[in-house]
Amino acid sequence: MIYHLLNALTDSVGIFRVVQYPSFRVPAAMLTALVLMLWLFPGFIRRLREWQHGVSNVREDTPERHQVKKGTPTMGGLFVVGTVLLTTLLWADLSNLYVWSVLIALTGFGAIGFVDDTRKIKHRNSKGLPGRSKLLIQVVILCFIGVLLWAGAGPDWPGPQVLIDTHITVPFVPTQWFHPDLGWAYPLFAMFIIVGTSNAVNLTDGLDGLAIGPTIVSSATFLVLAYAAGLVLHFSTGGEWAAFNVADYLHIPHVPRVSELSVVCAAMVGAGVGFLWFNAYPASVFMGDVGSLALGGALGTIAILTKNELLSAVIHGVFLMEAVSVIFQVASFKLRGKRIFRMAPIHHHFELKGWAEPKIIVRFWIISIILALIALTSLKLR
Repeated sequence: MIYHLLNALTDSVGIFRVVQYPSFRVPAAMLTALVLMLWLFPGFIRRLREWQHGVSNVREDTPERHQVKKGTPTMGGLFVVGTVLLTTLLWADLSNLYVWSVLIALTGFGAIGFVDDTRKIKHRNSKGLPGRSKLLIQVVILCFIGVLLWAGAGPDWPGPQVLIDTHITVPFVPTQWFHPDLGWAYPLFAMFIIVGTSNAVNLTDGLDGLAIGPTIVSSATFLVLAYAAGLVLHFSTGGEWAAFNVADYLHIPHVPRVSELSVVCAAMVGAGVGFLWFNAYPASVFMGDVGSLALGGALGTIAILTKNELLSAVIHGVFLMEAVSVIFQVASFKLRGKRIFRMAPIHHHFELKGWAEPKIIVRFWIISIILALIALTSLKLR
């Protein structure tokens, strides 16, 4: 809204032209989200504590020492989602369907988490929505996003090319060398990436600050990748204007107008840092499924729209490790009757090995940063 308001005034007030550039609106969105979180979130936490008084938000299938966290309110992710949504509406170009696609994934997956968290609080146990119901609703939301992009097809809007272009980009390999086409299987592959990311973030959210740290790192990484994928620089040479396509120079897929997602990523970074202020060990509030499912769904959607489907496995390496540990644990127990880890997800395994909770959290953050740096090097190693 701020973007459209100031953009309409550029003819009369030239300085407002600065809002036309994502490079200005990215830090503006990040700062806006951070200020909103630090200013208004404490009051929201107090209301959560009053509403959830007497309810234990500690899951039953966690190490015994987690019982000291009883009384800590959950569903703090609801405010994070609201902050990202409001900040994006203020600073993003709302004519961009990529932006709306991510916001639909954010709010839709967040709504699933909200119902799940509310049922847990109401029934005073750790059982919420059945897994199959969650999965079905997630698929319906993603189908709606696909229809939205497809319906937006037109001569002036390149949005549907994400679904039409069924090729996938292989990290560290130039697109002109190897750019495999999945054909009809691509929509299923895209759904797997988004749903998998959402639920992997949800599994990671088991220690104070553990999930939000890698979420901030991933959002910042995709901020750079989205900006690079859609950026076209215009400059004058000998009195004539020329265009320089950054994506072509980096040998990555060029997705017109997708750089607007850098504003959404900036809002997620700002809101994430603000949430971490209160979620850092010992946490004053938990994220809840409403936050983890929503942020994971948004990150997965951004990975698809920016054509970083496979690279997202590197960027989201911590989330992937947590999800794989659960899959291996369940498979091993069913097939062999033995567990691989003392407890899954894997962060609980390290807890039972005697690692202090802050040590696990910080080391997982470090791993996330290293993986993000590796992912960013792929921009030049092609």
